[in-house]
Amino acid sequence: MSKIKHVRARQILDTKCRPILEVDVEATDGAIGRGSSPTGTSVGMHEAYVLRDDNPDEYYGMSVHKAIDNVNSIIGPALIGMEVSEQRAIDECMIALDATPNKSKLGGNAIYSVSIAALRAAAASEGVEVYRHICGKDVKTVPVPSFNVINGGKYNEFVQPFNEFLIVPYKAQNIDEAVEIAVKCFKQLEITLTDYLGGKPAIANSYGWAAPSDDPDILLGIMSKAVDVCGYANKVAFALDCASSEMYDELTKTYLLHGKRVSADELIAYTKTLCEKYPMVFIEDLLDENDWENYSKAKREITNTIMIGDDLIASNINRIKYAYETKAVDGFVLKPNQVGTITEALDTYAYAKKHNMYTVPSGRSGGVVGDIIMDFAVGLEVDFIKNGAPRTGERIEKLNFLLRANDLTSGCKLTDLSKTIRF
Repeated sequence: MSKIKHVRARQILDTKCRPILEVDVEATDGAIGRGSSPTGTSVGMHEAYVLRDDNPDEYYGMSVHKAIDNVNSIIGPALIGMEVSEQRAIDECMIALDATPNKSKLGGNAIYSVSIAALRAAAASEGVEVYRHICGKDVKTVPVPSFNVINGGKYNEFVQPFNEFLIVPYKAQNIDEAVEIAVKCFKQLEITLTDYLGGKPAIANSYGWAAPSDDPDILLGIMSKAVDVCGYANKVAFALDCASSEMYDELTKTYLLHGKRVSADELIAYTKTLCEKYPMVFIEDLLDENDWENYSKAKREITNTIMIGDDLIASNINRIKYAYETKAVDGFVLKPNQVGTITEALDTYAYAKKHNMYTVPSGRSGGVVGDIIMDFAVGLEVDFIKNGAPRTGERIEKLNFLLRANDLTSGCKLTDLSKTIRF
Protein backbone atom coordinates (compact mmCIF):
# COMPACT_ATOMS: atom_id res chain seq x y z
CA MET A 1 0.00 0.00 0.00
CA SER A 2 1.35 3.38 -1.02
CA LYS A 3 1.46 6.12 1.61
CA ILE A 4 1.68 9.90 1.40
CA LYS A 5 5.33 10.89 1.48
CA HIS A 6 5.33 14.60 0.70
CA VAL A 7 2.85 17.48 0.32
CA ARG A 8 3.85 20.83 -1.13
CA ALA A 9 1.93 23.94 -2.24
CA ARG A 10 2.86 26.89 -4.45
CA GLN A 11 1.16 29.93 -5.96
CA ILE A 12 0.24 29.90 -9.66
CA LEU A 13 -2.30 31.80 -11.78
CA ASP A 14 -5.75 30.76 -12.90
CA THR A 15 -7.22 31.38 -16.34
CA LYS A 16 -8.22 34.90 -15.32
CA CYS A 17 -4.72 35.74 -14.04
CA ARG A 18 -5.78 35.51 -10.41
CA PRO A 19 -3.51 33.76 -7.90
CA ILE A 20 -4.51 30.25 -6.85
CA LEU A 21 -2.55 27.58 -5.04
CA GLU A 22 -1.33 24.38 -6.63
CA VAL A 23 -0.57 21.34 -4.51
CA ASP A 24 1.57 18.27 -5.18
CA VAL A 25 1.01 15.05 -3.23
CA GLU A 26 3.78 12.49 -3.63
CA ALA A 27 3.35 8.87 -2.57
CA THR A 28 5.97 6.38 -1.42
CA ASP A 29 5.68 4.39 -4.67
CA GLY A 30 6.62 7.49 -6.66
CA ALA A 31 3.08 8.39 -7.75
CA ILE A 32 2.40 12.13 -7.85
CA GLY A 33 -0.90 13.99 -7.96
CA ARG A 34 -1.36 17.69 -8.56
CA GLY A 35 -4.42 19.78 -7.75
CA SER A 36 -5.69 23.36 -7.87
CA SER A 37 -8.97 24.69 -6.54
CA PRO A 38 -10.78 26.96 -9.03
CA THR A 39 -12.71 30.09 -8.11
CA GLY A 40 -15.93 31.23 -9.73
CA THR A 41 -16.73 34.76 -10.85
CA SER A 42 -20.08 34.40 -9.12
CA VAL A 43 -19.55 32.84 -5.68
CA GLY A 44 -22.54 31.80 -3.57
CA MET A 45 -22.78 32.58 0.12
CA HIS A 46 -22.92 28.88 1.06
CA GLU A 47 -19.60 27.93 -0.55
CA ALA A 48 -16.41 26.91 1.22
CA TYR A 49 -14.27 29.92 2.11
CA VAL A 50 -11.56 31.03 -0.31
CA LEU A 51 -8.63 32.19 1.83
CA ARG A 52 -6.67 35.08 0.34
CA ASP A 53 -4.00 37.33 1.86
CA ASP A 54 -5.82 40.67 1.46
CA ASN A 55 -2.47 42.35 0.85
CA PRO A 56 -3.19 45.29 -1.49
CA ASP A 57 0.45 45.40 -2.59
CA GLU A 58 0.31 41.93 -4.20
CA TYR A 59 -2.20 41.01 -6.91
CA TYR A 60 -4.72 43.52 -5.54
CA GLY A 61 -5.06 41.51 -2.34
CA MET A 62 -5.75 38.19 -4.08
CA SER A 63 -2.50 36.32 -3.35
CA VAL A 64 -2.82 33.02 -1.46
CA HIS A 65 0.35 32.68 0.63
CA LYS A 66 -1.64 32.11 3.83
CA ALA A 67 -3.37 29.13 2.26
CA ILE A 68 -0.05 27.84 0.93
CA ASP A 69 1.50 28.06 4.39
CA ASN A 70 -1.46 26.17 5.83
CA VAL A 71 -0.82 23.34 3.38
CA ASN A 72 2.93 23.24 3.92
CA SER A 73 3.00 23.64 7.70
CA ILE A 74 -0.32 22.19 8.94
CA ILE A 75 -2.11 19.98 6.42
CA GLY A 76 0.91 18.30 4.85
CA PRO A 77 2.56 17.13 8.08
CA ALA A 78 -0.77 15.74 9.29
CA LEU A 79 -1.22 13.65 6.13
CA ILE A 80 2.27 12.16 5.92
CA GLY A 81 2.07 8.38 6.29
CA MET A 82 -1.63 8.08 5.43
CA GLU A 83 -2.67 5.62 2.71
CA VAL A 84 -2.94 7.62 -0.50
CA SER A 85 -5.94 5.53 -1.56
CA GLU A 86 -7.94 6.43 1.57
CA GLN A 87 -9.61 9.54 0.18
CA ARG A 88 -12.27 9.75 2.88
CA ALA A 89 -9.75 9.49 5.70
CA ILE A 90 -7.56 12.16 4.08
CA ASP A 91 -10.47 14.54 3.61
CA GLU A 92 -11.87 13.94 7.09
CA CYS A 93 -8.45 14.62 8.58
CA MET A 94 -8.34 18.03 6.86
CA ILE A 95 -11.91 18.84 7.88
CA ALA A 96 -11.02 18.07 11.50
CA LEU A 97 -7.87 20.19 11.31
CA ASP A 98 -9.92 23.13 10.10
CA ALA A 99 -12.93 22.59 12.39
CA THR A 100 -15.02 25.45 10.97
CA PRO A 101 -18.37 25.14 9.14
CA ASN A 102 -17.05 26.68 5.92
CA LYS A 103 -13.34 25.77 6.06
CA SER A 104 -12.40 29.35 6.81
CA LYS A 105 -9.48 28.57 9.13
CA LEU A 106 -7.25 26.73 6.68
CA GLY A 107 -9.10 27.81 3.54
CA GLY A 108 -11.44 25.82 1.37
CA ASN A 109 -9.08 26.48 -1.51
CA ALA A 110 -6.19 24.92 0.45
CA ILE A 111 -8.17 21.86 1.55
CA TYR A 112 -9.74 21.20 -1.86
CA SER A 113 -6.43 21.55 -3.72
CA VAL A 114 -4.92 18.89 -1.45
CA SER A 115 -8.01 16.73 -1.89
CA ILE A 116 -7.66 16.84 -5.68
CA ALA A 117 -3.93 16.11 -5.52
CA ALA A 118 -4.52 13.09 -3.28
CA LEU A 119 -7.17 11.73 -5.64
CA ARG A 120 -4.84 12.06 -8.60
CA ALA A 121 -1.96 10.49 -6.69
CA ALA A 122 -4.17 7.50 -5.83
CA ALA A 123 -5.13 7.06 -9.49
CA ALA A 124 -1.48 7.37 -10.53
CA SER A 125 -0.56 4.76 -7.95
CA GLU A 126 -3.10 2.41 -9.54
CA GLY A 127 -1.86 3.28 -13.02
CA VAL A 128 -5.31 4.33 -14.28
CA GLU A 129 -7.01 7.51 -15.46
CA VAL A 130 -8.67 9.47 -12.65
CA TYR A 131 -12.14 9.00 -14.16
CA ARG A 132 -11.52 5.25 -14.24
CA HIS A 133 -10.46 5.44 -10.57
CA ILE A 134 -13.67 7.32 -9.71
CA CYS A 135 -15.91 4.95 -11.67
CA GLY A 136 -14.21 1.79 -10.44
CA LYS A 137 -14.62 0.25 -13.89
CA ASP A 138 -14.50 1.19 -17.55
CA VAL A 139 -16.99 3.96 -18.30
CA LYS A 140 -19.81 3.18 -20.70
CA THR A 141 -20.84 6.73 -21.59
CA VAL A 142 -19.59 10.28 -21.85
CA PRO A 143 -22.05 13.08 -21.01
CA VAL A 144 -23.73 15.42 -23.45
CA PRO A 145 -21.95 18.79 -23.19
CA SER A 146 -23.80 22.10 -23.09
CA PHE A 147 -22.26 25.38 -24.18
CA ASN A 148 -22.56 28.86 -22.66
CA VAL A 149 -22.66 30.84 -25.91
CA ILE A 150 -24.20 34.17 -24.79
CA ASN A 151 -23.31 35.77 -21.46
CA GLY A 152 -25.67 38.02 -19.55
CA GLY A 153 -24.88 40.41 -16.72
CA LYS A 154 -24.30 44.14 -16.41
CA TYR A 155 -23.44 46.10 -19.54
CA ASN A 156 -23.15 49.84 -20.11
CA GLU A 157 -26.60 50.25 -21.66
CA PHE A 158 -28.60 47.58 -19.86
CA VAL A 159 -28.54 44.57 -17.54
CA GLN A 160 -29.36 41.14 -18.92
CA PRO A 161 -30.59 39.42 -15.74
CA PHE A 162 -29.97 35.84 -16.90
CA ASN A 163 -26.31 34.95 -16.66
CA GLU A 164 -25.82 32.17 -19.22
CA PHE A 165 -27.61 31.14 -22.41
CA LEU A 166 -26.60 27.65 -23.48
CA ILE A 167 -27.03 25.39 -26.47
CA VAL A 168 -27.35 21.64 -25.89
CA PRO A 169 -26.76 19.22 -28.81
CA TYR A 170 -29.05 16.72 -27.14
CA LYS A 171 -29.71 14.63 -30.25
CA ALA A 172 -26.13 14.32 -31.47
CA GLN A 173 -25.28 10.76 -32.43
CA ASN A 174 -21.88 10.79 -30.74
CA ILE A 175 -19.51 13.08 -28.88
CA ASP A 176 -17.68 14.04 -32.08
CA GLU A 177 -20.91 15.32 -33.62
CA ALA A 178 -21.91 17.08 -30.38
CA VAL A 179 -18.67 19.07 -30.35
CA GLU A 180 -18.87 19.86 -34.07
CA ILE A 181 -22.45 21.09 -33.68
CA ALA A 182 -21.39 23.44 -30.89
CA VAL A 183 -18.43 24.84 -32.84
CA LYS A 184 -20.51 25.47 -35.96
CA CYS A 185 -23.42 27.05 -34.07
CA PHE A 186 -21.08 29.27 -32.05
CA LYS A 187 -19.38 30.55 -35.19
CA GLN A 188 -22.72 31.12 -36.92
CA LEU A 189 -23.98 32.92 -33.83
CA GLU A 190 -21.29 35.54 -34.35
CA ILE A 191 -22.67 36.18 -37.84
CA THR A 192 -26.28 36.24 -36.63
CA LEU A 193 -25.41 38.65 -33.82
CA THR A 194 -23.50 40.86 -36.27
CA ASP A 195 -26.61 41.10 -38.44
CA TYR A 196 -28.73 41.96 -35.40
CA LEU A 197 -26.30 44.55 -34.00
CA GLY A 198 -25.03 46.03 -37.24
CA GLY A 199 -21.49 45.30 -36.07
CA LYS A 200 -19.34 42.63 -34.48
CA PRO A 201 -20.50 41.33 -31.09
CA ALA A 202 -18.22 41.79 -28.11
CA ILE A 203 -16.60 38.94 -26.22
CA ALA A 204 -18.07 38.77 -22.73
CA ASN A 205 -16.50 38.12 -19.34
CA SER A 206 -17.04 34.36 -19.58
CA TYR A 207 -15.83 34.29 -23.20
CA GLY A 208 -19.20 33.74 -24.82
CA TRP A 209 -20.76 36.52 -26.91
CA ALA A 210 -21.96 39.57 -25.02
CA ALA A 211 -25.73 39.75 -24.67
CA PRO A 212 -27.19 42.29 -27.16
CA SER A 213 -30.41 42.91 -25.20
CA ASP A 214 -31.94 42.79 -21.73
CA ASP A 215 -34.74 40.56 -23.07
CA PRO A 216 -34.03 36.81 -22.69
CA ASP A 217 -36.61 36.07 -25.38
CA ILE A 218 -34.65 38.08 -27.95
CA LEU A 219 -31.45 36.22 -27.11
CA LEU A 220 -33.10 32.81 -27.42
CA GLY A 221 -34.60 33.91 -30.72
CA ILE A 222 -31.17 34.88 -32.05
CA MET A 223 -29.74 31.56 -30.89
CA SER A 224 -32.61 29.70 -32.59
CA LYS A 225 -31.91 31.49 -35.86
CA ALA A 226 -28.22 30.58 -35.74
CA VAL A 227 -29.07 26.94 -35.01
CA ASP A 228 -31.57 26.90 -37.91
CA VAL A 229 -29.01 28.32 -40.34
CA CYS A 230 -26.64 25.51 -39.37
CA GLY A 231 -29.37 22.94 -40.03
CA TYR A 232 -29.45 21.63 -36.46
CA ALA A 233 -32.95 22.64 -35.35
CA ASN A 234 -33.83 18.98 -34.78
CA LYS A 235 -30.68 18.27 -32.75
CA VAL A 236 -30.15 21.34 -30.54
CA ALA A 237 -32.10 22.60 -27.54
CA PHE A 238 -31.33 25.30 -24.99
CA ALA A 239 -30.63 25.83 -21.30
CA LEU A 240 -30.43 28.81 -18.95
CA ASP A 241 -28.34 29.67 -15.93
CA CYS A 242 -30.26 32.55 -14.41
CA ALA A 243 -27.90 33.09 -11.43
CA SER A 244 -30.73 35.07 -9.91
CA SER A 245 -29.03 35.64 -6.57
CA GLU A 246 -27.02 38.29 -8.43
CA MET A 247 -30.22 40.13 -9.37
CA TYR A 248 -32.21 39.62 -6.17
CA ASP A 249 -33.08 42.48 -3.81
CA GLU A 250 -33.48 41.21 -0.27
CA LEU A 251 -35.35 44.28 0.97
CA THR A 252 -38.12 44.19 -1.64
CA LYS A 253 -37.97 40.42 -2.30
CA THR A 254 -37.87 41.18 -6.03
CA TYR A 255 -35.87 40.19 -9.07
CA LEU A 256 -34.66 42.19 -12.06
CA LEU A 257 -36.33 41.49 -15.40
CA HIS A 258 -36.63 43.74 -18.46
CA GLY A 259 -35.11 46.62 -16.52
CA LYS A 260 -37.62 46.59 -13.67
CA ARG A 261 -38.19 44.82 -10.37
CA VAL A 262 -40.62 41.88 -10.47
CA SER A 263 -41.93 39.36 -7.96
CA ALA A 264 -40.92 35.73 -7.87
CA ASP A 265 -44.34 34.83 -9.26
CA GLU A 266 -43.79 37.13 -12.24
CA LEU A 267 -40.32 35.71 -12.88
CA ILE A 268 -41.64 32.16 -12.72
CA ALA A 269 -44.53 32.96 -15.06
CA TYR A 270 -42.23 34.64 -17.58
CA THR A 271 -39.76 31.75 -17.52
CA LYS A 272 -42.63 29.34 -18.06
CA THR A 273 -43.53 31.17 -21.28
CA LEU A 274 -39.93 30.80 -22.48
CA CYS A 275 -40.08 27.06 -21.84
CA GLU A 276 -43.30 26.84 -23.84
CA LYS A 277 -41.72 28.74 -26.75
CA TYR A 278 -38.25 27.14 -26.84
CA PRO A 279 -37.04 23.57 -26.19
CA MET A 280 -35.32 23.85 -22.82
CA VAL A 281 -33.25 21.03 -21.35
CA PHE A 282 -32.64 22.65 -17.97
CA ILE A 283 -32.88 25.90 -16.04
CA GLU A 284 -30.36 26.63 -13.30
CA ASP A 285 -30.72 28.98 -10.34
CA LEU A 286 -33.98 30.58 -11.41
CA LEU A 287 -34.34 32.14 -7.95
CA ASP A 288 -32.23 33.41 -5.07
CA GLU A 289 -30.04 30.92 -3.21
CA ASN A 290 -32.28 31.15 -0.11
CA ASP A 291 -35.70 31.38 -1.79
CA TRP A 292 -36.72 27.81 -1.01
CA GLU A 293 -40.47 28.42 -1.04
CA ASN A 294 -40.49 29.85 -4.55
CA TYR A 295 -38.17 27.15 -5.87
CA SER A 296 -40.81 24.61 -4.88
CA LYS A 297 -43.43 26.74 -6.57
CA ALA A 298 -41.35 27.05 -9.75
CA LYS A 299 -40.86 23.28 -9.91
CA ARG A 300 -44.62 22.79 -9.66
CA GLU A 301 -45.34 25.44 -12.31
CA ILE A 302 -42.64 24.67 -14.89
CA THR A 303 -42.90 20.99 -15.75
CA ASN A 304 -41.37 20.79 -19.23
CA THR A 305 -37.77 21.38 -18.23
CA ILE A 306 -35.35 20.15 -15.54
CA MET A 307 -34.96 22.57 -12.64
CA ILE A 308 -31.40 22.67 -11.30
CA GLY A 309 -29.86 24.33 -8.24
CA ASP A 310 -26.31 25.66 -8.12
CA ASP A 311 -25.94 28.40 -5.49
CA LEU A 312 -29.04 26.89 -3.88
CA ILE A 313 -27.25 23.59 -3.21
CA ALA A 314 -23.54 24.53 -3.24
CA SER A 315 -22.72 20.80 -3.69
CA ASN A 316 -23.67 20.35 -0.01
CA ILE A 317 -25.38 17.13 1.07
CA ASN A 318 -27.52 18.84 3.71
CA ARG A 319 -28.84 21.29 1.15
CA ILE A 320 -29.57 18.61 -1.45
CA LYS A 321 -31.44 16.66 1.23
CA TYR A 322 -33.58 19.69 2.03
CA ALA A 323 -34.14 20.33 -1.69
CA TYR A 324 -35.38 16.77 -2.10
CA GLU A 325 -37.64 16.97 0.94
CA THR A 326 -39.19 20.26 -0.19
CA LYS A 327 -39.32 19.29 -3.88
CA ALA A 328 -37.37 22.43 -4.71
CA VAL A 329 -35.33 21.21 -7.70
CA ASP A 330 -34.74 18.14 -9.87
CA GLY A 331 -30.99 18.14 -9.37
CA PHE A 332 -27.88 20.18 -8.71
CA VAL A 333 -24.76 21.58 -10.35
CA LEU A 334 -21.71 19.75 -9.05
CA LYS A 335 -18.82 22.11 -8.29
CA PRO A 336 -16.74 20.24 -5.70
CA ASN A 337 -14.82 23.33 -4.58
CA GLN A 338 -18.12 24.73 -3.28
CA VAL A 339 -18.14 22.15 -0.50
CA GLY A 340 -14.39 21.76 -0.28
CA THR A 341 -13.39 18.08 -0.56
CA ILE A 342 -13.71 15.24 -3.05
CA THR A 343 -15.42 13.05 -0.44
CA GLU A 344 -18.13 15.58 0.43
CA ALA A 345 -18.84 16.21 -3.26
CA LEU A 346 -19.16 12.48 -3.94
CA ASP A 347 -21.46 12.07 -0.93
CA THR A 348 -23.75 14.76 -2.33
CA TYR A 349 -23.70 13.05 -5.72
CA ALA A 350 -24.52 9.68 -4.12
CA TYR A 351 -27.53 11.13 -2.30
CA ALA A 352 -28.80 12.77 -5.49
CA LYS A 353 -28.41 9.57 -7.49
CA LYS A 354 -30.16 7.49 -4.84
CA HIS A 355 -33.12 9.87 -4.98
CA ASN A 356 -33.24 10.10 -8.79
CA MET A 357 -31.96 13.65 -8.90
CA TYR A 358 -29.67 14.94 -11.63
CA THR A 359 -26.03 15.79 -11.10
CA VAL A 360 -24.61 18.33 -13.57
CA PRO A 361 -20.83 18.79 -13.24
CA SER A 362 -19.52 22.24 -14.11
CA GLY A 363 -16.20 24.01 -14.10
CA ARG A 364 -15.64 27.49 -12.69
CA SER A 365 -14.70 30.58 -14.67
CA GLY A 366 -11.35 30.77 -12.89
CA GLY A 367 -9.57 27.43 -13.06
CA VAL A 368 -6.66 25.83 -14.85
CA VAL A 369 -6.14 23.59 -17.86
CA GLY A 370 -6.92 20.03 -16.80
CA ASP A 371 -9.87 20.70 -14.47
CA ILE A 372 -10.67 17.70 -12.24
CA ILE A 373 -14.37 18.32 -12.92
CA MET A 374 -14.02 16.47 -16.22
CA ASP A 375 -12.95 13.33 -14.37
CA PHE A 376 -16.12 13.68 -12.29
CA ALA A 377 -18.23 14.19 -15.41
CA VAL A 378 -16.91 11.07 -17.11
CA GLY A 379 -16.25 8.91 -14.05
CA LEU A 380 -19.74 9.41 -12.62
CA GLU A 381 -21.33 8.72 -16.03
CA VAL A 382 -23.74 11.64 -15.68
CA ASP A 383 -26.29 12.55 -18.36
CA PHE A 384 -25.08 16.03 -19.26
CA ILE A 385 -22.59 18.66 -18.14
CA LYS A 386 -22.06 22.40 -18.34
CA ASN A 387 -19.31 23.78 -20.56
CA GLY A 388 -18.22 27.23 -21.54
CA ALA A 389 -18.25 28.53 -25.07
CA PRO A 390 -15.95 26.62 -27.46
CA ARG A 391 -13.23 29.22 -27.09
CA THR A 392 -9.97 29.54 -25.04
CA GLY A 393 -7.56 26.75 -24.21
CA GLU A 394 -8.96 25.53 -20.90
CA ARG A 395 -12.47 25.26 -22.38
CA ILE A 396 -11.30 23.48 -25.52
CA GLU A 397 -9.32 21.07 -23.32
CA LYS A 398 -12.56 20.05 -21.61
CA LEU A 399 -14.01 19.11 -24.99
CA ASN A 400 -10.84 17.27 -25.97
CA PHE A 401 -11.09 15.40 -22.67
CA LEU A 402 -14.50 14.03 -23.68
CA LEU A 403 -13.28 13.12 -27.16
CA ARG A 404 -10.22 11.41 -25.74
CA ALA A 405 -12.07 9.49 -23.00
CA ASN A 406 -14.61 8.27 -25.50
CA ASP A 407 -11.93 7.09 -27.92
CA LEU A 408 -9.80 5.38 -25.28
CA THR A 409 -12.68 3.33 -23.85
CA SER A 410 -13.96 0.52 -26.03
CA GLY A 411 -17.71 0.62 -26.54
CA CYS A 412 -18.10 4.05 -24.90
CA LYS A 413 -21.01 6.12 -26.25
CA LEU A 414 -22.59 9.54 -25.84
CA THR A 415 -25.37 9.50 -23.25
CA ASP A 416 -28.84 9.11 -24.75
CA LEU A 417 -31.01 11.98 -23.46
CA SER A 418 -34.23 10.82 -25.14
CA LYS A 419 -35.70 9.75 -21.79
CA THR A 420 -34.26 12.72 -19.91
CA ILE A 421 -35.65 15.72 -21.77
CA ARG A 422 -39.11 16.96 -20.80
CA PHE A 423 -40.14 19.28 -23.62
